[in-house]
Amino acid sequence: MSTPDPRDEQRHLPDSTELWNESYYMDWFNDDLTLGGYARIGFYPNLNRVWYWACLVGPDRPLVTVIEHEVAMPKSADSLELRHEGLWADHVIEVPNEHMSINLEAFGLSLEDPAEVYHDPRGEVVPFGFELDFITDRGAYQWPPVTPRYEIPCRVQGQILVGDERIEFDGWGQRDHSWGAARDWWAMPWSWTAGRLEDGERWHSAGGFSPNSEWGVGYELAAGSDEFAESDQVQIDIEEGREGMPTGTRTRFGQFDVQFEPIAFSPVLLVHPDGREARFPRAMAKVTHADGRTGGGWIEWNQPPKP
Repeated sequence: MSTPDPRDEQRHLPDSTELWNESYYMDWFNDDLTLGGYARIGFYPNLNRVWYWACLVGPDRPLVTVIEHEVAMPKSADSLELRHEGLWADHVIEVPNEHMSINLEAFGLSLEDPAEVYHDPRGEVVPFGFELDFITDRGAYQWPPVTPRYEIPCRVQGQILVGDERIEFDGWGQRDHSWGAARDWWAMPWSWTAGRLEDGERWHSAGGFSPNSEWGVGYELAAGSDEFAESDQVQIDIEEGREGMPTGTRTRFGQFDVQFEPIAFSPVLLVHPDGREARFPRAMAKVTHADGRTGGGWIEWNQPPKP
């Protein structure tokens, strides 16, 4: 596919669809998978609100999460700065397709059991913030023209503050940007992944949209290469555990065949304006390739309400 248009790093004009959505995802993890997190900005201009999520996770620490679904739209149509009670976040495209910085000052909810997010979560409120730089790792991937979207594998560096901790971070991650269609979390499932293997190979996949089709999008970016090897068939096998949170997932496309072992969850409960609920477990995961290589990354599963 072609390289993403640098102009598309900015926000886009919506149409009149109620659930027209524009989102930016930024996730990160370190080499030994002791620390990771993600942030998401989800613009719903026709609902006059922004969904903002951010978190910090690790297998030996509680989840710290920020989930705000009533953030005001920025005053400027060009801005990626968000302000809400107890929350300030800004996101800057420093160099299109090459460098993005993200910043947060907020209060997060600390939870020992991430599944509490689905119910009436109660935990300790802690100061939480970060200053992180996402530097492109070799190339940016333009999705096929089924929907406007691109994915960018990154090196991630910066500083994270949580409670009285100040953490210098150096790791890996992925950022993506999509727009121009209804984001109906309550209509279909999917599984999205991105990460890095120990030798430097990167990947991304999205699939599981229908039980009757293996259509999906996937790429491999081999170590030392800047050429994306693409696939339009993605096979996904999911094992679900307590509260529907997966205990393992196998993803296959092209020559890529990996098993995900979730090690730290940060889920979100998604409530439609009409009251329907979808669950959205997302996790930092250990990854094992069929050839024995290991690595890490993030994986998500959208779980719409069952009929």
